[in-house]
Amino acid sequence: MAIEIRVPILGESVTEATVGQWFKKVGDAVAKDEPIVELETDKVTLEVNATEAGRLDEIIVAEGEDVEVGALLGQIAAGASGKEAEPAATKTEEAKPAEPAVALPAEKTEDKPESTKSDVNALPAAQKLIDENNLDVSKLKGTGKDGRITKGDVLEALDNGGSSAAPATSDKPSTPAPEAKPSEPSGPRSEEDREERVKMSRLRKSIASRLKEAQNTAAMLTTYNEVDMGAMLDLRTEYKELFLKKHGVKLGFMSFFTKACVAALKELPAVNAEIDGDYLVYKNYYNMGIAVGTSSGLVVPVLRDADKLSFAEVEKGIGELGKKARDGKLSMPDLQGGTFTITNGGVYGSLMSSPILNPPQAAVLGMHKIQERPMVVKGEIKIRPMMYLALTYDHRIIDGKEAVTFLVRVKDALEDPQRLLLDL
Repeated sequence: MAIEIRVPILGESVTEATVGQWFKKVGDAVAKDEPIVELETDKVTLEVNATEAGRLDEIIVAEGEDVEVGALLGQIAAGASGKEAEPAATKTEEAKPAEPAVALPAEKTEDKPESTKSDVNALPAAQKLIDENNLDVSKLKGTGKDGRITKGDVLEALDNGGSSAAPATSDKPSTPAPEAKPSEPSGPRSEEDREERVKMSRLRKSIASRLKEAQNTAAMLTTYNEVDMGAMLDLRTEYKELFLKKHGVKLGFMSFFTKACVAALKELPAVNAEIDGDYLVYKNYYNMGIAVGTSSGLVVPVLRDADKLSFAEVEKGIGELGKKARDGKLSMPDLQGGTFTITNGGVYGSLMSSPILNPPQAAVLGMHKIQERPMVVKGEIKIRPMMYLALTYDHRIIDGKEAVTFLVRVKDALEDPQRLLLDL
């Protein structure tokens, strides 16, 4: 019996995805609930699992192609036996190591013989262009894996009159720029490779769109302050071993910052609000977005009801979300419903920056690097561990007085962390 593999419901407001990677090839055995194919949306990367055990009989949509919710991706022959070893020829390119996406589509290769084919296989999208333009494959230089001809190779050949511009004696590496991950350079390369075209991933395009939307719609303004981290560092040093022993998680900075922001948000509800048409919506709950940098781009998973969590629960929650983000395992609910965001550029060495809003939220707090600086303390110059804080806010919702007061409240709580423990 044929079991259809279809694009599942992807989440609120998400109707389209890109096929990122097939984990199986045609003819391979599949187990029930085993991941078959990876889909990349503009927010998360998710896996589609086999609903029944059997054999992968057909791949209908190649890697790199766009699909809508409900679209047919392929078919499984339920109960049929499949190959465990790698087959000699399949309809899809050999699966790559785990990557969230690829720069150019790694489409399936067709089994059918064609007069325009040579010993060098062309990927389906490339083969289609070859057929449409009656190109001689022998004149094309394949830059894909194992010398396969990619769509980009054919487009380049068309620009050069039907043959590849690169000479056959080129010293370029066998795995060229198109194999690079989206939005990432391929690393050091020879001077002749002066440019690199890399297709933007859906996540990168979504990030670009949302950040530009924030600039176009919000009246963004940033206010700054600085915090003496000495008391927090001392408290953390004193109790970190006991904390780890009791709770099984390290005591970091994020629990202090999260709790400080929650306390300030309760006092200044406009910072926890958003605009909905002609209305201001004030949130009486505190879902903290924690920005996480990944190889695919910046994502902001949400720690829900942070006001109800203990310090240990905050640390565990943030740790779990961070791991899921880096492993590409975030779900749609993990990214929805945030009311305020914290981003930490200090982990990359940033001393000062102006964070950008995460729409439709009204504000975002930027943390930075802790750096020792001479400070005047009770009339004396002392070396103190200082951090600059930045609050970017939407001036349509938040007045300057509220923004400055919010940042002062965060500063006061961090410089006297016992206030957080005593809920003062």
